[in-house]
Amino acid sequence: MTNKKSLILRAKQIADSMQTFSHPWNANSEISGIYMGRTVGLKRTGVNFAVIPAGKESFVYHSHHCEEEWIYILSGRAMPAAGYAYAEIDGEEFEVFPGDFMAFPTPSVAHHLRNVGDENLVYLMRGENLDVEIADFPHLGKRMVRRGDSVEIFDQKDALPFG
Repeated sequence: MTNKKSLILRAKQIADSMQTFSHPWNANSEISGIYMGRTVGLKRTGVNFAVIPAGKESFVYHSHHCEEEWIYILSGRAMPAAGYAYAEIDGEEFEVFPGDFMAFPTPSVAHHLRNVGDENLVYLMRGENLDVEIADFPHLGKRMVRRGDSVEIFDQKDALPFG
């Protein structure tokens, strides 16, 4: 029987459980957050609360082949011309504000968030947790293949056609 209290993640628990992490391929990547979905036992759905501090970025510009993802901005804003944060989507920069929703159905276009302003950019992010995922990193020319807990990275320039 499921402990019903374990199905509720309280605001204080979220605040107390925040961890800071970054992407190893982006020296300016810094996100504080919590994997809320995992914390309450979700296995197929990833739901995350995230904060990008002023002057930092999300992970690295990437696209997904298998797992859909979405982002919902809670506070802060993304605006390159005014010196805040912005979303880079498929090679273009977009101004986003609290209440804006971005969706990346698969195969997705590449996307990334940067916060070049002076306030935190706070958002919810949701993605699938499939057994297999392929992600491309267009600015780096790399492809990631994940099968379960195994992750392999390839240089896309080394890819050979089959047959």
